[in-house]
Amino acid sequence: MADAETSSQASPAPLRAQVLAGAGQAMPVVAGVVVFGTVWGALAVQAGLSPLEVVLMSGLVFSGAAQFVAIELWSSPVAVGTIAFATLLVGLRHVLMSASIEPVMRGIPPRRAYGALFFMVDEAWAMSLRRSGQGRFTIGYYAGLSGTLYLSWLATTFAGALLGGLVADPARYGFDVVFTAIFVVLIVGLWQGKRDLPSWAASALAAVACHHWLPGNWYIFVGGAAGMLTAILLWSEEPKPSENASGGEGSSDHAD
Repeated sequence: MADAETSSQASPAPLRAQVLAGAGQAMPVVAGVVVFGTVWGALAVQAGLSPLEVVLMSGLVFSGAAQFVAIELWSSPVAVGTIAFATLLVGLRHVLMSASIEPVMRGIPPRRAYGALFFMVDEAWAMSLRRSGQGRFTIGYYAGLSGTLYLSWLATTFAGALLGGLVADPARYGFDVVFTAIFVVLIVGLWQGKRDLPSWAASALAAVACHHWLPGNWYIFVGGAAGMLTAILLWSEEPKPSENASGGEGSSDHAD
């Protein structure tokens, strides 16, 4: 009887409930997407894109950072090589993000996992890691979370394209700090204690130094790589559970 109750409590929620849970947790982020997406859509139209091209770019790229970089470099004729290289630098962080989320995706069929990675924006990545740390991550939750962010991005960038020149200077209204504020909130939710401090500090210092000394967007990748490398080095220095167990067994045998 007790085993039956335990198994029923451990069983995952229905798929619909999982999707709704993910969509619900995406809503606070959607508030920032509304501003960010509307601003980008307006700037894209000002740069010469049509509303249809805005929607196509948002749907195929789905990366706010990369799309802002592309619009900043947009010219006539379009410098394809320059834009491709700049957006590649911005997107390099996804190599680190996908590596860190691989344990979370373990057990999910490869075809689904690879498809899910297309929708892995920064917010979905951070919230999925936090959900996994709570032992409640499911592919249904991820679908609700990332799907809501994806549809919100399409809708708001299209709305911005229709608004056109109403938002000529985002910084004038403080819109440029919206996503910075969102990321601060997300990173606070990932804090697990003092053991996180060295890797966070290394990431911040490397990003600030790189932003100051190197041109372009290298600081995004360098900061992430420095934090991950620091975490790996510190983790490798920690005693393994098996070592502790063997040490304990040895002392127990000696006592006997």
